[in-house]
Amino acid sequence: MNTLAYDGPGPWILFLPLVWAAVVITVVTVLRRTVWRGRRGPWQGRAVHGEHSPIAMLGRRFASGEIDEDEYWRRLSVLDEQFGRRPKDAGL
Repeated sequence: MNTLAYDGPGPWILFLPLVWAAVVITVVTVLRRTVWRGRRGPWQGRAVHGEHSPIAMLGRRFASGEIDEDEYWRRLSVLDEQFGRRPKDAGL
């Protein structure tokens, strides 16, 4: 009598790595959408503090004379609240 146990694992064994890949992709996606959402990686911090940051652009506009000093300080206070050069818990 011939049983399936002696014929080897069969082609379904190729399906197992696909199942594990789907599990890993699902876990990473769920973590990115929930736990890791508020954290900033090195790729996300550049726009806030680099030469293309909103604060740097505001400084260039002020330096070129597009906006006056009052407008500069009003907009800078709003940007400081949003992007914050100092920690929010500093109590200043």
